[in-house]
Amino acid sequence: MQVIETLAEGLKREIKVVIPAKDMEAQMNERLEDAKGRVRINGFRPGKVPFAHLKKMYGKSIMAELVNEIVRDRPSAILSERGEKSATQPEIAMTEDQAEAEKILAGQADFEFTLSYEVIPAIDLKDNSGIAVTREVVEVDAAEVDEQILKIAESARSYETKKGKAADGDRVTIDYLGKVDGEPFDGGKDEDAELVLGSNRFIPGFEEQLVGLKAGDEKVITVTFPADYPAANLAGKEATFDINVKDVAAPADVEINDELAKKLGLESADKLREIVRGQIESQYGSVTRQKVKRQILDQLDEMYKFDTPERLVDAEFENIWRQINTDLQQSGKTFADEDTTEEAAREEYRKLAERRVRLGLVLSEIGEKAGVQVSDEEMQQSLYQQLRQFPGQEKQILEYFQKTPGAAASLRAPIFEEKVVDHLLGEIKVTDKTVSKDELMADDEAEGSEKEAKKAAPKKKAAAKAEAAEGEDAAPKKKAPAKKKAAEGDAE
Repeated sequence: MQVIETLAEGLKREIKVVIPAKDMEAQMNERLEDAKGRVRINGFRPGKVPFAHLKKMYGKSIMAELVNEIVRDRPSAILSERGEKSATQPEIAMTEDQAEAEKILAGQADFEFTLSYEVIPAIDLKDNSGIAVTREVVEVDAAEVDEQILKIAESARSYETKKGKAADGDRVTIDYLGKVDGEPFDGGKDEDAELVLGSNRFIPGFEEQLVGLKAGDEKVITVTFPADYPAANLAGKEATFDINVKDVAAPADVEINDELAKKLGLESADKLREIVRGQIESQYGSVTRQKVKRQILDQLDEMYKFDTPERLVDAEFENIWRQINTDLQQSGKTFADEDTTEEAAREEYRKLAERRVRLGLVLSEIGEKAGVQVSDEEMQQSLYQQLRQFPGQEKQILEYFQKTPGAAASLRAPIFEEKVVDHLLGEIKVTDKTVSKDELMADDEAEGSEKEAKKAAPKKKAAAKAEAAEGEDAAPKKKAPAKKKAAEGDAE
């Protein structure tokens, strides 16, 4: 077998592989001899089939098997011998000429194919001791815990039917039918909908027009959807709602006591406070880690400058760009609405894609050199988290991860990355700084290279998705942790 490098330009490589026809035929003959004693052909005793007849019947199919095996197995062996790692699966090109292919299968022509790929660049790791980060820490006080518990209590409060008119704070049960230009619209109808007046759950102007109504009343109200309403077909439109009030209920008093705790499945108010405090601390801790990680990534980005594999960057950019356009489409907006152009947005998100790929390669190299491993147990936990996100679809999700190439890697990658960050935290200088929750939750948009990506491209969901591939949490950033219920206190 001849292995000839035909291109070595930057990270791009092209390798021509030639296997002489005589070598291919020799391998084919070996397999035919091996099969001779096992095949059964009418008119011949076992093991007595003439070799020429055997070759005539099975030669091409065995040669086809050889070609498939070579194309499947040789590329990885060739890269290993060259001491190279391909950034993506190498592209393999073979002859498309039918006559030439027939000659190869007949053992009359050399088998040639070409490998095209990009190598992962060699990364000379640097001393990490010069990296310094500030870890912002929030001290959770009793008042904040009580405030959160009060929110939980209010969400769990009971209501009692009352006679008379509905007031702010009352819960009304209504049927409604929404119309635009006199025609009902999708999602504009509901029956026995419960709404606490003053909760601002519905669009502005809706709840206020229900104040003063009582059970049995019917009313047509008029509201205008906000200009930035997510459904583009309703944004800025005036709509009417036919309202039928079925019940008005007044809220019961809220008290933080053992009875409330037991209603929530806990033994005491003290235990409720303990759990809520832990959840708030966990949620603040998640934001703290995210900001520390951002600082680490920004400094690593300054430390390492090298060319990135174009195919990896292309794939990363396409992921970002797909999300950007999906978010714009769902919001009914354009790049002009976001004070940019498609060309400028493409340029900025291309830079972000390059940064992601570069940092991913750096973190991978650091983790490999440090011996970072992801255990089977950690992979199982990650899989279970995926399954919990899709109740009722567990079987399909399991099949996807079992049968889809690279799916398991998508579970492993974020775990590996977090463990690399943990490793780095043991090598760098970390200074703790006590801050208020407002300071911790403040938008740090101007930090690092994120400011460039964000100022020139759509924000909101798109920006949050963009941050995800920077090695940060895959979900959009949380706002104040106090807004989450105790039962939803998952830090991630």
